[in-house]
Amino acid sequence: MVERVWQLRRGDEVLGDIYLNGDGDFPWLSGRFVAYPGYAAVEPLFKQELALIEADGNLDYEAWEAVYERISDQLELITPQGLPVADFLLHISGQRAWFRWSDVPLEP
Repeated sequence: MVERVWQLRRGDEVLGDIYLNGDGDFPWLSGRFVAYPGYAAVEPLFKQELALIEADGNLDYEAWEAVYERISDQLELITPQGLPVADFLLHISGQRAWFRWSDVPLEP
């Protein structure tokens, strides 16, 4: 089986690779996340984003949106073909990543 590897980048710097494992729940894809040294600079954003969506009770959408905007403004998700996607929603927890993506920008 050919491994499909997606990349998380900030500019020209690769922050991590996502090795898909086929365990996704459409439209979500999931896999093993392998962080590179530069990921440490953005890891707190992913931890904060995940804490907001996993909190008991109602999601504080405004707080989540503010954190996720910081993620999407500085990072790119790159397809196995080497192309950046237009829009994405990515969660990372340790060595686990799951995401969905679009080849056209999503409406706010």
